[in-house]
Amino acid sequence: MDRPHSPSHPARLSPGTLAVSAGRPDRTPGAPVNEPVVLSSTFVSQGVPVAGEHLYGRSSTPTWEPFEQALATLERAGHAEAGLPTDGPPAVVLASGMAAIAAVLALVPVGGRVVVPRHAYQVTLVLLRELADRGSLTVELVDVADTDAVVAAVRGGQDVPAADLLWLESPTNPMLEVADVAALVAAAHEVGTRVAVDNTFATPLVQRPLALGADLVVHSVTKYLAGHSDVVLGAVVTDDPDLHARLVAHRTNHGAIAGPFEVWLALRGLRTLALRVERAQQNAAELARRLSAHPAVVEVRHPSLPDDPGHARASAQMDGYGSVLGVRPVGGTAGADALVAAVRLWVPATSLGGVESMLERRRRFATESLTVPEDLVRMSVGIEDVDDLWADLEVGLDAARTAADADAV
Repeated sequence: MDRPHSPSHPARLSPGTLAVSAGRPDRTPGAPVNEPVVLSSTFVSQGVPVAGEHLYGRSSTPTWEPFEQALATLERAGHAEAGLPTDGPPAVVLASGMAAIAAVLALVPVGGRVVVPRHAYQVTLVLLRELADRGSLTVELVDVADTDAVVAAVRGGQDVPAADLLWLESPTNPMLEVADVAALVAAAHEVGTRVAVDNTFATPLVQRPLALGADLVVHSVTKYLAGHSDVVLGAVVTDDPDLHARLVAHRTNHGAIAGPFEVWLALRGLRTLALRVERAQQNAAELARRLSAHPAVVEVRHPSLPDDPGHARASAQMDGYGSVLGVRPVGGTAGADALVAAVRLWVPATSLGGVESMLERRRRFATESLTVPEDLVRMSVGIEDVDDLWADLEVGLDAARTAADADAV
């Protein structure tokens, strides 16, 4: 009898269930429940290689495959509802999130145009500037929440060709703007522009850009997918077999390969993704509500808040609001720095998506977008008890208020 959990029926299962069940070994007597890690740089081979044969660890290794299949299954979980095929190429796992981003940007032809949000992961913008300075491509920054402006930039105009790539983040890092992904994808495809979406903040449990028409989805696996702040990995997912082949060739030829043990850890982390995301989102929404009412807070950004500019759009296209907050305390930069220095449960750190709650003032980086407020504190909410997190934040907000009072004297 055909079982409902069979890999041939992924559309019947929720993304949370797929995170647990996808990428498992075959069910044969004596088989392991979990895929084992294979630590070998080379494999036995003779004669003419055949498709799928493992030869050398830079080209392929058995430990990549379960994770790549599981992530691709998750990203395609909305395909049945969208009338799209539920099968397709596996994900392409790479050495880091930036390796994944670089692999996608390598698809842009020399001299091509890239349209990208003005607020995006700072190293993405740094790499784009570097490529632009070399003459490899041109870059146009846009306010991704302004759909008409983005569409106009993608279409180009007199003496300006249509963009070769529209790069999206939604919500953006660190300003948490929400893009109308489906509308932007449709407009981009009208003029032959590819669309890549960095889905790190949302995860495939909250948003599935392939079902909205995107050509490529990028993840920093380091963050929510692995979820424990102990690996550095990236991945790209696409429905297009040709793009998939080009990404695999880029990984092989450029050597941006993932270590088998790190990928095994990421697959283990993926199994609890639904629980971690659910708890972190609940915590984030509650903290956003409390922060928005606190007298020591100037501004809070989180799409869960009814008055947030991205609330309506996020409610329409996402299955949640994510667990990253943007907070501006009183006292300007001094207040933000005082908040970060005063907390003890929250970890001052530059990453996100782990089980622990982390925060940082983003403009402490010289490469951060200049339109990001100097006093913006980005908070990655973890899975701790929300009241403990709040009590620690109150200490930080008191410190921010003291810094504000000192400046006023």
